[in-house]
Amino acid sequence: MKQERLDFLADNPRYTRRFARDVGSRCRDASLRDVARAVHLDWHTTKELEKEYLREQLRRAGEPRPKIIGVDEVSVLKGQQYRIVISDLRKRRPIWFDGPDRSQASMERFYQWLGPKRCSKIELAVMDMWEPFASATVKHVPKAAILYDKFHVVQHLNDALDEVRRSEYARLSSDRERRFIKGQRYTLLSRRAHLSYRGRCALKLLLAANKRLQVAYLLKESFDQLWSYRTAGGARVFFWNWQQALRWQRLAPYEKFAEMVLRHWDGIAAYCQQEHKVSLGFVEGLNNKVRVIQRRAYGLRDEEYLRLKVLTMTLPRL
Repeated sequence: MKQERLDFLADNPRYTRRFARDVGSRCRDASLRDVARAVHLDWHTTKELEKEYLREQLRRAGEPRPKIIGVDEVSVLKGQQYRIVISDLRKRRPIWFDGPDRSQASMERFYQWLGPKRCSKIELAVMDMWEPFASATVKHVPKAAILYDKFHVVQHLNDALDEVRRSEYARLSSDRERRFIKGQRYTLLSRRAHLSYRGRCALKLLLAANKRLQVAYLLKESFDQLWSYRTAGGARVFFWNWQQALRWQRLAPYEKFAEMVLRHWDGIAAYCQQEHKVSLGFVEGLNNKVRVIQRRAYGLRDEEYLRLKVLTMTLPRL
């Protein structure tokens, strides 16, 4: 008995490829339930047809050969369960979504999948300051430069400023003194240029009322100058002066931040080179899109389906 394969049939021989493509295209704009109801199919059948559509998108996109990669993690389930998202920042598309966690072993799986030949083409890896990501990159792509994302560095500085704010609020005993700090977290953490007139007035009053917060805020604002330097030497001199301004200020969270910057200095100073002035903004945007996919599906139990949705979210329609 011989079984003949017909090219126009989908993986499910009850449907044609043209029909599967139509179902997959509809699923880009609507939920599985709505598409299943519109085409009069079972929910599970609709999902399998969409998966076939997504696999075809990946096949047509071709084998990724990245030169600049962005590395980040996204939480997929409750209980601190993460998956690693890696993107080609030049082509602005995700190329890897896998786990089972954010350990060095999980990161190494990406480089093993990519292979030595394609790994050798990677020139720059942009990531946050999570040590396992950097360790895996140094091991498999020793010639690539590592750049720690500016957004995550500034986020650590904002956390230090917020810690100073909380400690000052706890130190003050009277409501009269506390009223200047209470409810001003957003005002303090925002750049002055981004505040409204009312916000600038509240900030001026707050800084005049508390000397330690004034010093902490000015140090936070001045740190942004670091990203404007074009040479690592100039950036190093600036940071040394910034550290000296910390002396005798009794700002322990800032001292911890400065120590963290020194530990990761090479990856931060890499931003000075013009060709390295890239960020993880695209990857952070992908993380938000993953959360939207999860919300639309009320949580996804099919790991392969989620992986396909993430890897194809920036690809054109078939």
